[in-house]
Amino acid sequence: MLQTKIEIRIRYAETDMMGFAHHGNYAAWFELARVRMMDEFGYPYREMESDGFHLPVLEMHTRFQRSVTFDDIVAVEATLREKPSARVRIEYRVLREDREVASGSTLHAFINTEGRPVRPPRRFSRGMEAVFAKRPD
Repeated sequence: MLQTKIEIRIRYAETDMMGFAHHGNYAAWFELARVRMMDEFGYPYREMESDGFHLPVLEMHTRFQRSVTFDDIVAVEATLREKPSARVRIEYRVLREDREVASGSTLHAFINTEGRPVRPPRRFSRGMEAVFAKRPD
């Protein structure tokens, strides 16, 4: 399993007329956590793109349970539970004071610079093998 967490302070500009964080911001918050995860994994997006690979979002799901408002501090957790192959599914939890306010997931696939589906870069695959290697009993 690969997991990371990032804290975000809700900006006034991220709220709607009702004073709640607008639902559209959650995609950006998920992305912040995902980028942090790749940085911590050791294969930042910038390097992956320099190597000729992109990882677009194919699907995104979000479930909203509670609202957050201006100046709230939320933690966004990103978790990769299973070793990815051609596709990468990442799960997210948004927490305020350790209470889940939203959850979701994104599904990604690797493409080359021409937009064609490709196998994951070797650097990514080797790193995932190490992360998900079985530990001896």
